This record gives sequence, structure tokens and C-alpha cells, in this order.
Amino acid sequence: MKILVVGSGGREHALAWKLAQSERVQMVYVAPGNGGTAADARLVNVDITDPAALADFVVAEHIALTLVGPEAPLAAGIVNLFRSRGLKIFGPTREAAQLESSKDFAKAFMQRHGIPTATYQSFSDAAQAHAYVDANGAPIVIKADGLAAGKGVVVAMSLEEAHAAVDHMLSDNAFGDAGARIVIEEFLAGEEASFIVMCDGKHVLPMATSQDHKRLKDQDQGPNTGGMGAYSPAPIVTPAMHARVMREIINPTIQGMAKDGITFTGFLYAGLMIDAEGNPRTLEFNCRMGDPETQPIMARLKSDYVTVLEHACNGTLDQVELEWDRRTAVGVVMAAAGYPDSPRKGDVIEGIPVETPECVTFHAGTQVVDGKLQTNGGRVLCVVGLGDSVKMAQKQAYEGVDKIRFDGAQFRRDIGWRGVR
Repeated sequence: MKILVVGSGGREHALAWKLAQSERVQMVYVAPGNGGTAADARLVNVDITDPAALADFVVAEHIALTLVGPEAPLAAGIVNLFRSRGLKIFGPTREAAQLESSKDFAKAFMQRHGIPTATYQSFSDAAQAHAYVDANGAPIVIKADGLAAGKGVVVAMSLEEAHAAVDHMLSDNAFGDAGARIVIEEFLAGEEASFIVMCDGKHVLPMATSQDHKRLKDQDQGPNTGGMGAYSPAPIVTPAMHARVMREIINPTIQGMAKDGITFTGFLYAGLMIDAEGNPRTLEFNCRMGDPETQPIMARLKSDYVTVLEHACNGTLDQVELEWDRRTAVGVVMAAAGYPDSPRKGDVIEGIPVETPECVTFHAGTQVVDGKLQTNGGRVLCVVGLGDSVKMAQKQAYEGVDKIRFDGAQFRRDIGWRGVR
């Protein structure tokens, strides 16, 4: 059978890499893909991004099913379009994807259905937003309402920083329509975890837990990014915590969407903050796999993922059990010079290690120009190491990272530090 993966990042490389391992797969197409998917003999890049043209391609090539990686095509309604043409596709509809595409929608939804989250208010008027910041003090969190590629969140530790973020989003129009409305919410302290499940409209299948590292620099310093690395599993999500998150957050979300007349299919990603007392609250929802969480999660998945996806598309996820590598996986992102504000492109990349059972490198912002691999985006690579402990997985990942060279490469040296602790 043939499969299409939509997207060009590290998440999509990892998903396509995993799908290509199935004996049942003849070909995995990646649209548009990147330099890493171009170099893999089992994958074929397709230079199409328009949803209608992708649907035509799926029909012409007799592709069995499509998996959507990034949020933008989901928010634009690619699932609605494919289903209207009778094509199998895994992801949420445009209506369901509002859980990610509008922070205001998600917060109102959580409030309506009693899902634990931070208190908040939404604003499109800068003066009112500034008054709310002054009334509530810092630390406080400012979020662009719409999609901003993981960069529309400012955790302001001072009033000055909070007011600057309000002006940046509302007055300076930094995120265009995505920032025309902002959500201001209370600061939640604790430890973050990424809790990702697959949903088929009725049944929920949890993926392995993971933890992302959003800040650019070691010890969680520097600006927020799309994610500088992740590891799986996340020790903070104990079996008891796992059951509680399913009971208090995941199941009420799927049921709440159904009550609101929206059937949820696709990945549901709850970004959690777990406080010192062990209470989980929802920071945000995403309606797709996380990036870079996908890379270590897929590196640990032992099940045939094609079979899993078929069940997801057919509404029979209750018939699936996932098998996981017992080892820990640590994924370290290597980002371009200037990331996250003004990433540089065109630097030549050398020294990517050969894949082994202990280490695999997934490409994100890469392209091949005149036969040379070059940087082509903010997050360039994610090197995943596997080991019997977080420490051993770190060692494998950083041995891989240290072999890779490109000018201005930025990466953290402490991915997985909470797990080590």
C-alpha cells in the first residue's frame, strides 16, 4: 500500500520513517518533505502543498491513507476536503482543530466543560489588556489567539515584559491575524509534560508520555521556541497520574467536543503543568503530534504503525495495543544561527552519523542544493539517542550531535535534565 504524510518538519520525517518500516508499505510519500526525507530510499518527496492538489495526487496514485503532521493544513480544513472526496485521512476536522487554532476557543471550551486549566481573559483592545495585566501582576502569560508556530506565547516574569508582549502582539501586529486577539492567563508553576493520544471519534489510544524543552538555552533560560528537545517516557507521569489525566482531562475533552456537536478524530495533545501537589492542569491543546516529541516517541514505538493508523481511520482503536521499547529516548534539536527570531538559511551541514539501533537523526529545516545538504529553517535536525536510562540515552544523543557540523548551530546540553534528576 501507499501512504502520504503531509508536512516538512522533523515530526513528519519521524512519522514517515516509522511508517516505511512496515512490511505492508510499498511507498511513503512526504509532501513537501525535506532534505532528510529526500535522502531516504523508502520515502519520496512530493512538491505539493495545496490541499486540493494533494487530494488529486492521492486519487491518481491510489494512496490508501493520509496522515497530516502540522497544524496549519488541519486548521485550514484539509480533513474536511479529503473526507468530502471519500479519501481516508487521519486528523481533526477544521471545527475540531479550533482546540489548537484558537486559544480563546480552547479556554472557553475548557471552562464550559470543567477541564482544569489556568484562569484567563481574552482581549483585542490593548488598553483593556494593559489594565488587566496591571490588576493581576506578574508573572503572567500572554498568548496570541491563533497559530504562531509555537512562538506566540510569552511567559512574562515582570510587568514590563508583560506590557511589551501585549504591545508586540496587539499594537505591532507581530503575528498578523493570529495575534489580533490575545489570551492573558495566570502563570502556572510546576513541571510540564506532553500527553498525546490518538482518537478515532469514539475510542482513545494513549501514546508514550514525553517532556518538551521550550526554552532556547540550558537551565530553561532564553526565549521560548518551538521546542529544543524532548525525551520519552516522562517520569513525572506515573501510572496514577496517567489515569488521572485520562479521567480529568482527556476523556472529558473528547466527550465535551461530542456534546458541542463536534466528533474529534486525530491526535489530541494536552500540554500539562503538574504542580508541586501533583495536580495536573491544561496549559494548551494541540491537535497533532508534538514536534520534537514525535521523534523520541516514534523511535520507541515497536508496533506496526500502519496497522494502528488503519484502525484509527476505521474507528476501531479499541482493538489496538501499542508496544514500546523499554529504553528511554532523548531527542536533541540542533537549530540554525539566529533561531528563534531570525534563523539563517544556507549553511552547509556535514557529519550526520549513520543510523544505528542506539541513534537516529531526523531532519526538519534541511534542503539539498547542488548536491549539498543545507539549513533551511529554524530547527534543523533532531538527534535521538536510546539507552537503558535517561543518562545513557543522553550520552548516545550527544555523541551524535557532536559529530554534526554547520555554522552557527545552537543546541542545549541538558535535554532530559529533569529525568536525570
